[in-house]
Amino acid sequence: MADLLRQLEALEEAARSATGAASDERGLEELRVRFLGKKGELSAALRGMGSLPAGERPRVGEVANRVRDRVEELLAAARLRLEDSRLEAELRGPAIDVTLAGRRLLPRGHRHPLTIAGADIAAIFARLGYEVASGPEIELDWYNFEAINIPDHHPARDMQDTFYLDRGGLLLRTHTSSAQIHYMLDNEHPPDVRIICPGKVFRRDSDVTHTPMFQQIEGLVVGRGITLGHLKGTIEAFLHALFGAQFPVRFRPSYFPYTEPSVEADLGCVVCGGSGQLPAGPCRVCKQTGWLEILGSGMVNPAVFEAVNARIGRVVYDPEEVTGFAFGLGIERVAMVRHGIDDIRLFYENDLRFLEQFAG
Repeated sequence: MADLLRQLEALEEAARSATGAASDERGLEELRVRFLGKKGELSAALRGMGSLPAGERPRVGEVANRVRDRVEELLAAARLRLEDSRLEAELRGPAIDVTLAGRRLLPRGHRHPLTIAGADIAAIFARLGYEVASGPEIELDWYNFEAINIPDHHPARDMQDTFYLDRGGLLLRTHTSSAQIHYMLDNEHPPDVRIICPGKVFRRDSDVTHTPMFQQIEGLVVGRGITLGHLKGTIEAFLHALFGAQFPVRFRPSYFPYTEPSVEADLGCVVCGGSGQLPAGPCRVCKQTGWLEILGSGMVNPAVFEAVNARIGRVVYDPEEVTGFAFGLGIERVAMVRHGIDDIRLFYENDLRFLEQFAG
């Protein structure tokens, strides 16, 4: 036992000397492995405990634990010494003038034009007291179609042909109307609703004015006494805040299964000023009509309220008591109108020559 105790004491002294002379982190790690590793000197010394009488082993174990703790303390102290030395060297190094102006090494990034348009739209509706609601992009058929009065085999599904998944009636949502249904089914909110639902939607279209994935913002207002006049006033206030009061707004009758009556909102062309002509020739943006189709809207069809009530299992949105209006617009469409862009695909081609025009 005496030989083993002397070996442990010698190990501690060797560790004290070696850690005091260590000059970098790599050297400290090598010392840790040398003294405390699985194949280190302490483990090698303890292998001799097996030959000791049972009564002597506790004493040797106690000393071994003390030596291990002491070596760990020596390593930690050496690490702090090296950190202090490094900091001292930095402080004694060349002075840095923190008052010098910064130098831009790389060009600054900027927000995408669609991000800017979406944020501007959301900010306007926030001032009008609207809440932002969201929903899943992978949706059940019931939320995307059935709940908003588009049953199976309805002709309106042809206009929103989408991407269906293999099982369980799942699909990629064609509009954010499904987020409105999720919101109405939440028992914390009814029967008063005032929300916008931004997000990505998916349809099987691809040309200069359509992409398979695009971004949409839909809005929903439900309450007692909501009329078409409230819808028109809201849309006019929104479009004037977004584009300017100098551009007129008009409403045209339309059809959507989930609203009745339904109206399209048009804005006087911001490119040609409503004349349909530019100095270089006909206005391609409004196709010489002087008007730009901006969004669809209408009064919520009572069938939507009835579908939500049936899902809840009780009457929450009584069509005899509450009414509402809904609207929807594509963020790409807003950005195209704002900047006179006639090809939606430019937003997604990642061409820096196009995107850098919106830096500012």
